[in-house]
Amino acid sequence: MPDIRPALATDLAFLPALEAASDTLLAGRPEIDSDLLGTLPAPAGPGELAAARHLLVAGNPPAAFARVEEVGGCAHLEQLSVHPKAARAGLGRALVAAAIWWAEEAGYPALTLCTFARVPFNAPFYSSCGFTIVTPEGELARVRRQEAEHGLDRIGERVAMRIDLAARTGQAADAGN
Repeated sequence: MPDIRPALATDLAFLPALEAASDTLLAGRPEIDSDLLGTLPAPAGPGELAAARHLLVAGNPPAAFARVEEVGGCAHLEQLSVHPKAARAGLGRALVAAAIWWAEEAGYPALTLCTFARVPFNAPFYSSCGFTIVTPEGELARVRRQEAEHGLDRIGERVAMRIDLAARTGQAADAGN
């Protein structure tokens, strides 16, 4: 079981480089225009990360992290990064599960995210975690517009996804009866 925990101030300095390393996993993917990867937004700095609504890390020092913000009254998985040397070890899945648990405990109705549609470790991975593709509305649509303005849609097809936490909580309660 991976060591998933809230990030400490001492973790913050590691995370920008971890995010940049994670982005290298997209290079050479047939679903991605690798020539445009240099146009990805720069990783968040320690100050921006410290201001996140919730920040989880895996390992010490961190080998992966999840950054959760709030968008349109829902928890929003803004970033999930796994260092290439730690890929395929279950850290991403454990972080997603921890983010879902945290969002449920915090009382959010859903956890949303935006990701590349066809990269196996993006939308198909999140689908396997219970997320579904949605047509973004409200603030989530604004996030998608900002992504398009930053050029992410030119790199590869993007989608918005959501997991309904109220339904999960209801299912868990029904299972206990």
